[in-house]
Amino acid sequence: MSTADTTQTNDVVPERAAASQTPLLSVSGLQKYFPVTRGFFRRQVAAVKAVDGLDFAVRRGETLGLVGESGCGKTTTGRLLTRLIEPTGGTIEFEGQDISHLPAGCDRCAATSR
Repeated sequence: MSTADTTQTNDVVPERAAASQTPLLSVSGLQKYFPVTRGFFRRQVAAVKAVDGLDFAVRRGETLGLVGESGCGKTTTGRLLTRLIEPTGGTIEFEGQDISHLPAGCDRCAATSR
């Protein structure tokens, strides 16, 4: 085989390579603790750690699946990612923008989804 035959056929355009490496969704240290309260004054006595220290990234064209036992935090993770509930800690970045603690009905959120 000559050296001409061994050239790579899957060369990627540099601009596309950089875009494909940038995560569409990036999650770092995501946490959600639900308080456990007791007594007349509803004092917090403990917390249920539904999600604790979740990290992952999803790039354009990739698919992510959440699999686990009942009660392991799959639904809570989905609700955190869609901003239906507020995270206790960590960051959620969508298209490079931190959406972790944006208020409901935020103009920046609406601009990102268009």
